[in-house]
Amino acid sequence: MFRHAIAGLALLVSLAGPASAAAADAPPGASSCSGCHAASAAVQTPVPRLVGRPAVEIVTAMQAFRVGQRPATVMDRIAKGFSEPESAAIAAWYAAQID
Repeated sequence: MFRHAIAGLALLVSLAGPASAAAADAPPGASSCSGCHAASAAVQTPVPRLVGRPAVEIVTAMQAFRVGQRPATVMDRIAKGFSEPESAAIAAWYAAQID
C-alpha cells in the first residue's frame, strides 16, 4: 500500500511540476510550489494553479498566509519560509508562465 502511495505521489509531482524549459529559469524556491500547485490544467486538484495567476494575487495570498490572516493547512508554515523579495520573485515567475 505504501509503495502505491509513493508511486501515486511521484506521478502527481511529475505532472504538476513546471513542464517547460522556463523551469530552468525559475527563481529559488519556485520548484517547491509544484508539489501541490499543478502547472497543467489537465491535473485535477483542489489546490489552485499558480501558472498565469497575477503576481499581486500570489504575493497577497503569501502575505496573508504568513501573518495568519488566511486559513491554511500548510501554507502558513511554507509562506514563513520565504522573504518578501523571494515571494515576489516566485509570484512574478509564475505569473509569466503560460499554458
